Amino acid sequence: MSKEKQLINQENMSKKPLSKTITSPIIQEKLVSKVNELTLNSSTKEPRLSIQNPISETEKNNNLNYKNYKDVINRIVEISNTNDIDEFYKSIYSVILNNVDSTFFAIGLYKEQSNCIDLKLQDKLENIYSTKIFLRDTTNPIVQVFQTHRPAYVDKQDYLKLFYYKNCSTAIYPLLSANKCIGVFIIEEPNAKQNATLYSLISKHIALVTHNLQLLEMSKEFVNTDNLTLLYNHRGFQEILSKEIKRSETNKQPLSIIMMDINNITKINREQGHAKGDEVIKIVAEKIRQNVREGDIAGRYGGDELAIILPKTTSSQAKYVAEYLTYSLSCCFIDGIGPIKVSVGVATYPDCSEDREKLLILAEQAMYISKAKGYKDGMSAIISSKDFNFWDNVALQSYAEVVAKRHAQLGVNFEDELISQFHNENNLTETKIWEIAKSLAGAIDAKDPYTKGHSTSVSKYSEALARAINLPEKEINRIMLGALLHDVGKIGIPENVLKKEGPLSDDEWAIMKQHPVIGVDKVLQPNPSLRDLIPIVRHHHERIDGKGYPDGLNGKDIPLAAKIVAIADTYHALVSDRPYRKGLNIEKAISILEEGAGTQWDSDLIRTFVQIAPSLGV
Repeated sequence: MSKEKQLINQENMSKKPLSKTITSPIIQEKLVSKVNELTLNSSTKEPRLSIQNPISETEKNNNLNYKNYKDVINRIVEISNTNDIDEFYKSIYSVILNNVDSTFFAIGLYKEQSNCIDLKLQDKLENIYSTKIFLRDTTNPIVQVFQTHRPAYVDKQDYLKLFYYKNCSTAIYPLLSANKCIGVFIIEEPNAKQNATLYSLISKHIALVTHNLQLLEMSKEFVNTDNLTLLYNHRGFQEILSKEIKRSETNKQPLSIIMMDINNITKINREQGHAKGDEVIKIVAEKIRQNVREGDIAGRYGGDELAIILPKTTSSQAKYVAEYLTYSLSCCFIDGIGPIKVSVGVATYPDCSEDREKLLILAEQAMYISKAKGYKDGMSAIISSKDFNFWDNVALQSYAEVVAKRHAQLGVNFEDELISQFHNENNLTETKIWEIAKSLAGAIDAKDPYTKGHSTSVSKYSEALARAINLPEKEINRIMLGALLHDVGKIGIPENVLKKEGPLSDDEWAIMKQHPVIGVDKVLQPNPSLRDLIPIVRHHHERIDGKGYPDGLNGKDIPLAAKIVAIADTYHALVSDRPYRKGLNIEKAISILEEGAGTQWDSDLIRTFVQIAPSLGV
């Protein structure tokens, strides 16, 4: 085992590998009622904690005078009207340390999953220290206060294991809300006993606000919880990811995403029923909850896809976590199915991308590559988006699958990303150009399910017509490649225009007619390897009578290759299903082509195409 893996393993062993427990959504109504009750008590009624006669004359003369006493309480109440618990604590630390003669101040919250007090301490120099106090340490005063619900005053602070401050007197108060202790409040202050009333009021107020915010957070979680897995649903996962990426950007820290796909789930649903498939998904979700590190966030990304956000995690660390998860899953045997197997992809911020959507698509692409590579020694291939060549055959195919599957959900234009990668590629071979062209065509066709495979079919029909008129092999290959990219300019056409079911308006048609020029300017012209395809892509919508676009060419001015692609393009459009009609039969499609011979299409080419069309299929 490498040193890096040993370090990660030690870190994981030191934490209880359980994520946040989510209880049944059935109690949501009770939670919301409790939230409303606490909110009314703590914020909506302009709260001011009563300080009438709480202070003895002795207390008034001690460390904290009566005026400051009131100021501290009122300032704490003023900062309590917030929905952000981190912001609330930040303000609490500031108020206490700026108004009380205290060296340091700490708040510790109980974490049920790890059975410990998660303590955060800040001193006057704004140094921050974090530690965990496990409840099994019953000799620790913090544990005793938490369990007995009674404050304690300690002359030494050895129990905090901080050697920067020696022989400091501290006061520990339980954070009590609704007869439940949710943590502790600790302050270093020589006269803590004399100011006990103040600190008791502060601890109760912190507890009330904290409990309120925790309940609000829980109610939000139920809205964003997947009922089957009890993980975050797709919306909740996306919201958390956005926040975590912003936090990573602010703190200059990495963040990784693990994407998992349960293999053969479709087959399981088909052969053994959806109840069995749901059982598998639930087991995978439970294993993830049990084995991810504290602070990691898991969600159901799709039907059989689960994803995990790993803050402060590099790509190599994420792959190690993924290996541990896949091993745990492989140990689960299900009757009639055997061990659970998953495909796993990893993408890391900011190394792979700084954009949330692109990061997800790269993780999903890596997952598809993992699925293509299968298993080695019975274990899934763990693939990071940093591990593969973008133009590798499997990578390109995986990219096209992702775009085809997720296109409607994508918030960024991944066809543009593909083109950008293409233009930055050096030493393009003919084979690689074909691979890229197929991937580009697949990405374009994926925008509209009714035109899936259109570009490939047009290329096939164009090849058949070119061979029928005995063109040289080199020219046939050029026509096939041009036909494959004939619609590449639709990258720049809005989807509401591309997918419109009825006739286009004049304005919409003006936009649509720009796609040949967009294809030339955006894709072909910048790349010397593709410039000989420009006449095909630019002129495949020209007409023999000069009424076509974009240049209004007629007759012999239209390149022969463009005339061939124009016929193939029209024929496939006629025989394919559309949102507004079923595809025409071959006889009807041929009759339409014959009617347009000599005006829209070249008569000689139409005559040849009519002869070969019945053998082409749809």
